Amino acid sequence: MDMICFLFLSLVPVYSRGQGVYAPAQAQIIHAGQACVVKEDNISERVYTIREGDTLVLQCLVTGHPRPQVRWTKTAGSASDKFQETSVLNETLRIEKIQRLQGGRYYCKAENGVGVPAIKSIRVDVQYLDEPVLTVHQTISDVRGSFYQEKTVFLRCTVNSNPPARFIWKREAEILSHSQDNGVDIYEPLYTQGETKVLKLKNLRPQDYASYTCQVSVRNVCSIPDKSITFQLTNTTAPPALKLSVNETLVVNPGDNITMQCSVTGGDPQPEVVWSHSPGPMPPNSLVQGGNLTIWRIRVEDSGYYNCTAINNVGNPAKKIVNLLVRSMKNATFQITPDVIKESETIQLGQDLKLSCHVDAVPQEKVVYSWYKNGKPARFSDRLLITRNDPELPPVTCSMEIIDLRFSDYGTYLCVATFQGAPIPDLSVEVNISSETVPPTISVPKGQSTVTVREGSRAELQCEVRGKPKPPIIWSRVDKETPMPSGTMTMETYNGKLHLESVSREMSGTYKCQTARYNGFNIRPREALVQLNVQFPPVVEPAFQDIRQGMGHSVTLRCTMLKGSPMKVATSVWRFNGSLLAQPLAEQQDYSELKVDSVSWETSGSYECSISNDVGVSACLFQVSAKAYSPEFYYDTPNPTLSEKQSKNYSYVLQWTQKEPDAVDPILKYRLEVRQLSQRNTIQTFIPVKKIEKGLLLEHILPNLKVPQSYEVRLTPITSFGAGDMAARIIRYMEPEQPLPIPTDNTCRFEDEKICGFMQDKMDNFDWTRQNALTQNPKRTVNTGPPTDISGTPEGYYMFIEASRPRVTGDKARLISPLYNITAKYYCVSFYYHMYGKHIGSLNLLVRVRNKRAIDTQVWSLSGNRGNMWQQAHVPINPPGPFQIIFEGVRGTSYEGDIAIDDVTLKKGDCPRKPIGPNKAVVLPGSGVSALHSPWLCGPLTFFINVLLR
Repeated sequence: MDMICFLFLSLVPVYSRGQGVYAPAQAQIIHAGQACVVKEDNISERVYTIREGDTLVLQCLVTGHPRPQVRWTKTAGSASDKFQETSVLNETLRIEKIQRLQGGRYYCKAENGVGVPAIKSIRVDVQYLDEPVLTVHQTISDVRGSFYQEKTVFLRCTVNSNPPARFIWKREAEILSHSQDNGVDIYEPLYTQGETKVLKLKNLRPQDYASYTCQVSVRNVCSIPDKSITFQLTNTTAPPALKLSVNETLVVNPGDNITMQCSVTGGDPQPEVVWSHSPGPMPPNSLVQGGNLTIWRIRVEDSGYYNCTAINNVGNPAKKIVNLLVRSMKNATFQITPDVIKESETIQLGQDLKLSCHVDAVPQEKVVYSWYKNGKPARFSDRLLITRNDPELPPVTCSMEIIDLRFSDYGTYLCVATFQGAPIPDLSVEVNISSETVPPTISVPKGQSTVTVREGSRAELQCEVRGKPKPPIIWSRVDKETPMPSGTMTMETYNGKLHLESVSREMSGTYKCQTARYNGFNIRPREALVQLNVQFPPVVEPAFQDIRQGMGHSVTLRCTMLKGSPMKVATSVWRFNGSLLAQPLAEQQDYSELKVDSVSWETSGSYECSISNDVGVSACLFQVSAKAYSPEFYYDTPNPTLSEKQSKNYSYVLQWTQKEPDAVDPILKYRLEVRQLSQRNTIQTFIPVKKIEKGLLLEHILPNLKVPQSYEVRLTPITSFGAGDMAARIIRYMEPEQPLPIPTDNTCRFEDEKICGFMQDKMDNFDWTRQNALTQNPKRTVNTGPPTDISGTPEGYYMFIEASRPRVTGDKARLISPLYNITAKYYCVSFYYHMYGKHIGSLNLLVRVRNKRAIDTQVWSLSGNRGNMWQQAHVPINPPGPFQIIFEGVRGTSYEGDIAIDDVTLKKGDCPRKPIGPNKAVVLPGSGVSALHSPWLCGPLTFFINVLLR
């Protein structure tokens, strides 16, 4: 195995002010699949067009220190601000086989605890084209003053697509157009938003009987192929017609086998017949064969509406509906209603009395009720009246009213409900009327008005009912918006007891019991209240806390009870590394404290506080030590890889800050461990350091790394207490960016797609666009931007920023030059700019010096409307090392703010000192501006820079 030898160079601190290199998060979204981007959206990187079924990959590029954490979220739709409940915690978002409903706006949120989070968004537009649907409609109208009729046919083609589809109508192989002949009309119906095209054949002629094709296309967007549908129009084309073999309402007995036949009586082409059921799907015991629907051993739950539909895409579908009723009876109930006129709530001789009987039946109106007294049919008279459908009670309720109640009327009354002629068992209910028949009373047993139980156990709430007969009890929560534990708003019991299994703390509260108005007296309900208290263990904080402190300092640990029932600390127990500690506890406290007088090796470790409220126990866990926090690796180094020309090795500039260095004793050194990923051997060394401040950037060069191998680096701070928390990262070989010599002929006119090696900055808001007069968007904003490049020819290219939507005020676009090697002391940057429009923002020129860190310095800036002309600027610079120039366009307050640049030149030496002649400003035709009187012909104010390497 090859031996790895490292020469570790000394650590170099990089000092900064304030927070040092701590920087808030910045983010930028990039994506793949540019071939699917619609041409009109090329000006915006915020729209990502993808084909349905393809894989979506979005990457959130972040900078900032410490390394930001990334979270992806999505709005529920383009017009909604509701976010999904789930989110993706990863810099890369990947969705396999994306569907149209997954389109919308995606947000990347990057945060690192410094400043405000960075939030970027991108709209994902999912492209698709469904199969088209073609329907045919016919109309016949009388022609006034003639003895014939005109027949008009409408062929309607509908498709779901994104973007909106283009429609092409064909008769046989011939493409039809709107004005082809008087018999053809093609139009888009109102309110269809481009999803429908209608071919109208007026006053149908013999040649109109032919094959018609509707072809739909999204113009090969995302390589989606065209689709089509064909219809053969004949003189027999007709909409479907149906005939049903059963009545529209069909009543059957449970257990029967039934067949419903739906016959097609017309239609060309031959219609397709479909059966459906509502509510719910077709029963499992059913079979559809053609137009026949058979249901074996029919059940009550098979009741419902059965729909037979015939479709042939001509006219409207033919529909027949059967309301299938399966006979059933259940829930026989009775009511005793004392004399209503006298507002009585008791049975009294000499007053009227009404007995009512009801069953839930299907069909309800077919139920027949019979009354019996003491086992014999009741004899109806002037004092004994029968109402078959009592209007004062639920529908189809039978009532027997006794006028002027007498002693002889006392007895046992029986109500029997029957389906005559059907094999359905009768249901009956019995009512006893006597002097002992009294209305109910309700109360809570002594000592049961408040029930206290522990969470997870069984609870019984009880209300006592007296009276004859005893009605059922209806339970509910006093807060009517809160349902019962079963999920329903009420629960019924017959013995007055409500049993609740495995109660939870949410079940605590007041419950109401009341008498029902059925199977008893039909009077005002009697009510009572029961309070349920559910005791549960304490909820404490902190669940876990990592406490760092310097050696010899004291620490106070507090465990606080946030919730619990009862809300009182009964006992608290402290343990250190599992061993019991003695700790007195004051009464009535909702917390417990422990003081560690001096942090040391002996007192460092795990402290656990267990708090009890006599129901349960919860614990707080504290980790106390003088260990240093982990280092925070710095990932934003522009060019960390350094090549070594003498061998196939490379060096790496490792940079980091120390998290909360003042929390513990001073860091004395770092233990550095380096391992090549393909090997097991680890090389270890120590890096001594002096006093470290928060935000101080430390760096260490790792030499003699093998090209192109990757390495794992582990870094551990060490104090007088010992080793702290370790941080690890992977470093990978990246080909260093080599500075380029400045060419002799170095004017960049942007005529080539490579744009002279300039690159779009991935961390800005949007991109510069390369275009000429021939590639300009015809829908571009007027009164802003140049019509041509500096040469005035339509073929000449230039770079510009588009200020139209979705750009917002302050958005920046950066164009970065190649890295140039320094071969002179002074350089001059010359370029032409065009800043025309009432909403012009700013154009800035920056110089980025590349060394251990990239330092950007603004050397030139210009803002506001400068007229419809190209003007030249000369900017002198004197960079101390390899450098790049950056053109930064800043969007103004609105859309008339396009900025352009052209003919960028970088030359050695000083810039021209004398004013620029009039020939250096190019006045565009129709601008109305005179070159001889332009106050900015000498160029804007320039700045010299002297970049100091710190």
